[in-house]
Amino acid sequence: MASANSAGSASSGWVLVAAVSLVSGLLLAGPALRRHYPVAWWVCLGFPVVCIRVARTWRPLMAGCGLAVSRKAALTVVSGLVGNGAPPPQPRVPQRGLVRPSRGGFWFLVRLLPGQVPEDFVKAAPAMAHNWEVHAVRVTTWKPGLVRVVAAVSDPLKAPQVPNQRGADRLLRVTVGAVETGAQWVIDLRKVPHWLIVGATRSGKSTLINALVAGLARQPVALVGIDCKGGMELSLYAPRLSALATNRTQAVELLGALVDLTLDRMNVCRAARVRNVWGLPEDERPVPIVVIVDELAELFLIASRNEKEEAQATSTALIRLAQLGAALGVFLVVAGQRVGSDLGPGVTALRAQLAGRVCHRVADPGTAEMALGDLNPDALHAAQAITPEQAGTAVLASADGWDRARSHLVSEAEAERVAAEYAHLTPYVPELVTAGGGTSADDVPSVRLERLDGEETE
Repeated sequence: MASANSAGSASSGWVLVAAVSLVSGLLLAGPALRRHYPVAWWVCLGFPVVCIRVARTWRPLMAGCGLAVSRKAALTVVSGLVGNGAPPPQPRVPQRGLVRPSRGGFWFLVRLLPGQVPEDFVKAAPAMAHNWEVHAVRVTTWKPGLVRVVAAVSDPLKAPQVPNQRGADRLLRVTVGAVETGAQWVIDLRKVPHWLIVGATRSGKSTLINALVAGLARQPVALVGIDCKGGMELSLYAPRLSALATNRTQAVELLGALVDLTLDRMNVCRAARVRNVWGLPEDERPVPIVVIVDELAELFLIASRNEKEEAQATSTALIRLAQLGAALGVFLVVAGQRVGSDLGPGVTALRAQLAGRVCHRVADPGTAEMALGDLNPDALHAAQAITPEQAGTAVLASADGWDRARSHLVSEAEAERVAAEYAHLTPYVPELVTAGGGTSADDVPSVRLERLDGEETE
């Protein structure tokens, strides 16, 4: 019996020594492991340490943030409260679920106590991040009575990795950057057909447009540009553009032609008894058209009566395209440094039709309010917190929610190279040739159209 006990003690001692040696090795090799093998570091060391930290600090953190309630009625527990020499009362804290790992962080669910609302936990998010020593914590509503706490250990937007480009993405779908969760930032015009992009000078707005247009240039779509700053931005893509308007007079003519083209497509769909162009036979399906408008304010500024008429015509055409275009293969991407209601009621009406919103750092709060205020107040606060040092970082929002994201860097030289390489894909759209300098009829390309089921046809 004594020998058995001795053998058991020796075995336990060896297990303890092995465990201590393993933990010590991981701690010593932690920095190198994190740098070269971040996934292995997170699984072996980072996540277990975070779980211990969350469990150890949860009760005092809830008390310190005012989210713990005394078990006695009508009393709120404050961190460190002691009465008459008695030990601190044990407060009732919100019930926390199991901590689950995610890519670059972790998440868990929390059940709210009676009288609590998700906004209480949103306010406590910075304190959570500091206590758990992570980059950021975000709190969202999971379902009534439950909130979801998501933590990012490091900033995934600091240096987003550009994915290897193997040909074109799926039709009208472009990977333009990375979101805060570590996933790819994808703009899919089939799901969200119209977008508003705002941002001050050097905030990353032009880089995002470059990334989007560079991705679309590889696809069988017609690109139409409206750049009333003399074409300084979108002229980089001139070889790949089916039409380009460089002043407001040309823009009015080009937008009018696009509206007429949209109405013609509507007649074709009605005659074929289909609800959109994707229901047409392949040989009758028109090429998708993506309209990129750079610096929206230039279309709405008014200095004379004639300019007022042009601005009204532009506003009406853009709103009609936004209302009708999604089903008829015409998509809008509208960008500007400043977009506000002071530009006229047409801007507000147009904004209501642009379901996808991207807000970089802006110079005035009105622009951020115009872009995000009607969708999500939390997204608005996140956009207003973007600093000048975070160039390229943006908040993107839609009816489904919001995320922080950063676009991949596409330089001017890269933009010109892509336009030249894929110039042969530029479709000939006869309705746009006389409006804004389209392609010539002698250079009609062979355009490949992609079917909805994934097959392709010449």
